[in-house]
Amino acid sequence: MQHWYVVQVISSHEKKVKKSLEESIASMGMREYITEVLIPTEHVSEVKKGQQHISEKRIWPGYLLIKMEFTEDSWAFVKNVDGVIDFLGGEKPVPLTDKEINNILLELEERKKGVVQKHKVEVGDRVKITDGVFVNFTGSVIEVNHEKGRLSVMVSIFGRETRVDDLEFWQVEQVSADSAG
Repeated sequence: MQHWYVVQVISSHEKKVKKSLEESIASMGMREYITEVLIPTEHVSEVKKGQQHISEKRIWPGYLLIKMEFTEDSWAFVKNVDGVIDFLGGEKPVPLTDKEINNILLELEERKKGVVQKHKVEVGDRVKITDGVFVNFTGSVIEVNHEKGRLSVMVSIFGRETRVDDLEFWQVEQVSADSAG
């Protein structure tokens, strides 16, 4: 009976390991034991130099999901693929429960439908300006334009509230509420 397992791989080698596994499955006669190899990803949008770019981002860097029948042969086969570190659980891997894998697959399906913003800045967030004329000023985000990759911040200069417009996301960093002063 097949179950889903989590396999730890060398981070940033997920695609290479998946490709090696899929190519080897056919040539080594493992197709009846291993039926699916999955890299959990989502689409992320960010604006660079005024242009919106959408890229694929790994949700769990360094991990793959494999649907397989767990036998000594299938276990050894997966472990011996270049880039595989180990199964989650080591010598006695425990498969994901039906509820766990159903939740994961449902979440992945939902994430494929949309695009996530790389920068999670929202109106009301406290940010510190890290570049430009107002460097080191801290203020509140009053406007966010994800499509253009820009935001506006209200800062206090000499006791007066001043709006700083047209900042790019990379020009600010979020500050926690307790460190804002």
